Amino acid sequence: MKHVPVFFLLTVFFGIFAVPVFSEELIPFTIIHTNDEHSSLVPSLYVDYKPGEQDPTVGGFARLSGFVNEIRSEKDEPILLFSAGDFLGGAPFAWLALEGMSPELSIMQKIGYDAAVIGNHEYDYGPEQLASYLRDAGYPKAHKHTALLASNTHPPPGHALEEIQFKDRIIIELDNGLHVGVFGLIGKDAVQVAPFSDPVSFSDQKEAAQEQVSYLKEEGAEVIILLSHSGVEEEKVIARHVPEIHLIIGGHCHTLLEDPVLEGDTVIVQAGSLLAYAGLLELSYSRKRDSLIIQNQVNDTPFVKKLDSSVPLDPDIHKEVEGYTHSLNSLIKDMTDSRFTDISEPVLRTEFTLPHRPRLQETPFGNFVTDAMRIMGERVTGEPVDAAFQANGLLRGSIIPGETGTISLYDMLSLVGLGSGPDGRAGYPLVSFYLTGSDVLKVLEISALLSEILGDSYFLQASGIRKTYDPNRAVLFTVPYLDLPLPTGRAVLHAELFTGSGIQTEHDEAYTPLERNDETLYHIISDYYLIPFLPMVGDLVSSLAVTLRDENGEPVESPENTIIYTSDREYKVWESVVEYAASLPVKEGTYPQVPSEYEKYPVRQTQQQTLPLLLYPLGIILITEILTQIIPS
Repeated sequence: MKHVPVFFLLTVFFGIFAVPVFSEELIPFTIIHTNDEHSSLVPSLYVDYKPGEQDPTVGGFARLSGFVNEIRSEKDEPILLFSAGDFLGGAPFAWLALEGMSPELSIMQKIGYDAAVIGNHEYDYGPEQLASYLRDAGYPKAHKHTALLASNTHPPPGHALEEIQFKDRIIIELDNGLHVGVFGLIGKDAVQVAPFSDPVSFSDQKEAAQEQVSYLKEEGAEVIILLSHSGVEEEKVIARHVPEIHLIIGGHCHTLLEDPVLEGDTVIVQAGSLLAYAGLLELSYSRKRDSLIIQNQVNDTPFVKKLDSSVPLDPDIHKEVEGYTHSLNSLIKDMTDSRFTDISEPVLRTEFTLPHRPRLQETPFGNFVTDAMRIMGERVTGEPVDAAFQANGLLRGSIIPGETGTISLYDMLSLVGLGSGPDGRAGYPLVSFYLTGSDVLKVLEISALLSEILGDSYFLQASGIRKTYDPNRAVLFTVPYLDLPLPTGRAVLHAELFTGSGIQTEHDEAYTPLERNDETLYHIISDYYLIPFLPMVGDLVSSLAVTLRDENGEPVESPENTIIYTSDREYKVWESVVEYAASLPVKEGTYPQVPSEYEKYPVRQTQQQTLPLLLYPLGIILITEILTQIIPS
């Protein structure tokens, strides 16, 4: 397939030429795209949302539909609407999937999405529940409305997902005669962070892309589009490997690309997350040169549209969302025994933001959540808790106060409401187990190692722990050609356990050192999502093998045996966080107030740069050589 030269794409992209260099017929069409919607049916911050009025909120399906309707009414050309995956998971509307409802896909079908790719969060409740969700949304018949693409996804024979009949690829014939071929991939990193996708398997992304492009070309596709839930860096690799792809609409890394990325002749776009923005591509296709031409810059059209209160609500979709909001309120009332009844109600007041950034470091929100897990875990189990851990990948944002200084139940739950437990109810349950002091140190080493190798999602926030560490010491070096990192187990320079109660403070008298040979049993709280990752590391690196134990020091036989229960049901991470928030002191007779201790960081996990471990042997050799010169033989 011949492509337009890169210099020509760039000149059109930056508006140097308002018309093509060659006299030829150009076939126009427009693409609207979103990604990582994460069940965000309503705008955020929800505490500030005033439907139909001017407010500071962004997002929501009713606004998206209003924007799509505007574009459709303005343009006399074909318009395509795509999602790059993770339409499920995150906001608590996802919980309705466990109650036989499918709000996200049902609304997306009504808005008129042509296709979506299956992302990693679609597996949050497991493949069987995903199949049930998709059946509730009308699949496999609904593929004719909104095709679900999963070109490198392979359910085992006879599995419920096999009956959904995911599409490898589709060809859309536009009204102007253009044939647009579309396929979808889930990326390597996305697969790694989908631990509950088993027994579904995933084939190599580059090989699948090459195969699907070949099929699409044979079947008459002219423009080839990849819906990719992989992240920009992986999408660049695919573009280099399969240059016949004209356009990659990406997701997974939540990147807002205000201008497309060009990788060779392939255009890569992404529109952030949570429906805060919609991507907009004005395009033309030249059959003569088999090339895709971007017209946004020529037409003075931004590549992304912020979905704020200036965008009119689609009244029909708004009504649909209101219906699902009523259902969610009823569910939360039931799940909390009427302690909470309305997702719009404020549950917390704060005079400052509790960010979940910077990446790969302790954060105020991480401290808040892990304190909640430790303190509420102690109340529920009735046993003192020494430490709590939570992974960054499960913290979905920051505590940001609304205009009145409050945060709503919906906004709070959206930050910590992922997953479900074996009980099939929303939210990962808290787990309780015991570790030796030696194994606690190994967990800290695992956090340093995995976050260094695999990224921020694997960094562990902690409560009850204070440590000094050098992340650059986590890996000694990477074996060339094999791309195999050799861990040191020596990234943690010093670690202590907090011996006080309540919010972890920085007072020195409240800490006791942790030693590498410490066989004392310590009570640990974490969540069900993290349990599979600890043994996994031990299987790969025997020196970091961790044994989960019960209060008697005996190895735990099954992860299910670690789950915390209250009133005969699983006690969820989100419950611990909202109940901890509700337990905080009330200021000025309004709502519980975030204590000022959460404003300062880092105080629990401090980075310290040291000499690389590889230099130590060289230093010993150098010192030995010097000593031999100055000490008489």
